[in-house]
Amino acid sequence: MHNPIEIMDTTLRDGEQTDGVSFSAFEKLQLTRFLLEKLNVNRVEIASARVSDGELENVREVFKWAREKGQDRRIEILGFCDHKASVNWILDAGGSAINLLTKGSRRHCELQLRKTLAEHLEDIRKTVQYADEQGVRVNVYLEDWSNGYLHSPDYVREITGELLKLPVNRVLLPDTLGILDPEEVYAGIRDLMDLYPDLQADFHGHNDYNLVVANCIAAVRAGVRGLHVAVNGLGERAGNAPLESVVTALHDKLKIGTSVVEKEITAASRLVETFSGKRIQSNRPVVGQDVYTQTAGIHADGDKKNDLYVNPILPERFGRQRVYALGKLAGRASVENNLKMLGIELQPEREKLLLDRIKQLGEQKKIVTADDLPFLIQDLFGAHGDAEMLKIKDAVITTNYSGSPSAHIEVEYRGDLYTGDAEGDGGYDAFMNALREIAAKIELEIPRLVDYEVRIPPGGKTDALVETFITWENKAGGRSFRTVGVDPDQVVAAIKATEKMLNRMLLPAKIFAGS
Repeated sequence: MHNPIEIMDTTLRDGEQTDGVSFSAFEKLQLTRFLLEKLNVNRVEIASARVSDGELENVREVFKWAREKGQDRRIEILGFCDHKASVNWILDAGGSAINLLTKGSRRHCELQLRKTLAEHLEDIRKTVQYADEQGVRVNVYLEDWSNGYLHSPDYVREITGELLKLPVNRVLLPDTLGILDPEEVYAGIRDLMDLYPDLQADFHGHNDYNLVVANCIAAVRAGVRGLHVAVNGLGERAGNAPLESVVTALHDKLKIGTSVVEKEITAASRLVETFSGKRIQSNRPVVGQDVYTQTAGIHADGDKKNDLYVNPILPERFGRQRVYALGKLAGRASVENNLKMLGIELQPEREKLLLDRIKQLGEQKKIVTADDLPFLIQDLFGAHGDAEMLKIKDAVITTNYSGSPSAHIEVEYRGDLYTGDAEGDGGYDAFMNALREIAAKIELEIPRLVDYEVRIPPGGKTDALVETFITWENKAGGRSFRTVGVDPDQVVAAIKATEKMLNRMLLPAKIFAGS
């Protein structure tokens, strides 16, 4: 095995084949910058040649930045066996590397190109030689290599041998349709590595059978030097190999290094989620919202005593924190761990009463978060005299089909009533603008909104309850926190979540110390 393994991210090229995903010029540039400078993948594949004039301009912008930063040789473009056309497109864009798409199975060669292998090889030679003359580095994709290995292995061996006679840097082996299992991946790659020991190979996996992470591990064990991934597994059909899981598995299971900075993986996931518009499931490995949440009380108890339910995928590696869920399955240790994170101390009998209240709410299918605990404590045991509560007394949100939404709100604080009026890009934006007017009057700093998620029950009708989850972060930094609002009206649900945030800011945990 070779150490370390090179990681090529293809979120911006193959990931853009996800249904409904199209990155703007700004998004493509920002993602490229993050992937190379923050996440530190070895290479990025950002586009396909000759797609459109608009794509050409987008790629030029990326390369303009990359040349200024000395990053341009880490950026690659997919191209085609069209002699000069793709190479010239890449040169025009400012690039210096082509990932040449060739046919890795006899069926693709004969049925799609309607050519013999000899004819296809002649087209490949012309394109590779022209690229080499122009100073463009060449990597070659063997498209449908997986079917080629299964059904026409002699074809794969022959085309690979001929490629190695040309100025080709890497041979890229894609499981284009995601059909292989780990044993097949290992056997197919070993077949080529045994035949051509000097082969510099990358593996490019797809996840149709949900085997792609295991397939990547098998590919490394078989001898590839590089893996292709996409952030959040973005890609056509079931997606590409997810960067976050592949890198973590390499580091932990094979003890093989990569250049990827683990602490930036979560931020990369959130950035791609935002720009792509494709939400990831909450239990997605490594980056999902809930993957570091312990739900069962017995697990929280084990963690408290000796980290008995902690696995090597520690949240701190990825800039995250472990969370102990509060619901009907919670135990005393779940409550203790959450109170500890908030800096709150309760007497044992009060902890027991609080746990009983949490279980009761859980039975009613109500959501309880750590940031709800101060309010539950206040409700159960009464607030201390210095506790300050803020109440949104009224909010009138007006949305116009052709005009700007507006908001009039009334807030009660310390016995006084404050009003605010503002417009915004949407109803909730108008509400927040009005709230900022009031916050300035009472010298309350509004934290930064970092995520906003709405959940409606599957099959929900127009009158269904809506859950709005808002994640906040203090402008001065520190632990982010999430508040939840529930109401049939989406905007009202968001307002309820915001009211919780305001009181979370006004009720520092220290007021409960020693209760």
